[in-house]
Amino acid sequence: MTNSEVSNKFEGKVDLGIIGGTGLYHLDCLKPIARLNSIVTPWGVTSSPITIAKYILKEEDNIKSDSKSVERDFYVAFLSRHGLNHEYPPSRVPFRANIAALKHLNCRAVISFSAVGSLRKEIKPRDFILPQQIIDRTKGIRESSYFNDIGLVGHVGFGDPFSFNIANFINDLVKESFSVDPILVNQDTNEPCDLHFNRDMTVVCIEGPQFSTRAESKMYRMLGGDVINMSVLPEAKLARECELPYQMICMSTDYDAWMDHEEPVSVEAVIGHLNNNGRNANKLASKIIENMAKLNPKFLNNGDGLTGSIKMSISTKPDAMSKETLEKLRFLFPDYW
Repeated sequence: MTNSEVSNKFEGKVDLGIIGGTGLYHLDCLKPIARLNSIVTPWGVTSSPITIAKYILKEEDNIKSDSKSVERDFYVAFLSRHGLNHEYPPSRVPFRANIAALKHLNCRAVISFSAVGSLRKEIKPRDFILPQQIIDRTKGIRESSYFNDIGLVGHVGFGDPFSFNIANFINDLVKESFSVDPILVNQDTNEPCDLHFNRDMTVVCIEGPQFSTRAESKMYRMLGGDVINMSVLPEAKLARECELPYQMICMSTDYDAWMDHEEPVSVEAVIGHLNNNGRNANKLASKIIENMAKLNPKFLNNGDGLTGSIKMSISTKPDAMSKETLEKLRFLFPDYW
């Protein structure tokens, strides 16, 4: 289906938002039904058009559910974090617009993909990682909150920045595939690539766009970092403020700069790993969508425990808010204010 054949409007509710880039422009299990070319939010325009797709259920599918919801269509919204032509550097990505647009489309959860450097020998290039913690090494350049303006103050909990339930769902899916048809495969050797997941797995987020010095890379290892990227913040913070269960899937491309006997990371050195990771990300995203559509896990139906949390997080009284401020809040939470 070409872009000219899909609608530029979508009136339904989205089940899953996916934020990606290279290798995730096409998902095999989806049928695009709409392309929203210009989503204007109170925080600007999204970094790319948002493609709405519907999971195509096969006749032989037996829908199971661990919740009491009825069978229905499963809708996915996809956008490219850095733009269709990778025109947005990490510090200039319109993160607030991207997350606000997904929230406005009534997404029930968000999964994002990101290339990362490895800070651990056991995390090899082409391995995937499900982090559960973040170390913030950005420089305060990025707008990182919806609630940091005069007239609207809010404080949300961020102790566990990722959704353990989503990560566990993905981990089980990948591990089960190893004995049948591995989802993550090294295309050069045809061997499975590893998926790393535990509650202490930590991603360091740096400002960029330059990579780390050797001294910095070694410091991040000492701080407890396992992988390093430039994109998880403020994306994860904004998703939390929007009560969206969020999990980043990290894809290792290199060993950053901490190995003294290795050349410092360069773009040329990681192209092959990026291509392999892109193919694996496509396969994994398709499997995640397929299984979420079939199983309808509880975390999609209860907000993973986040629903309603923002009501207690806003310090400013509604009668002290301006009309513009209330309109911003209602864009995100039309049922709260």
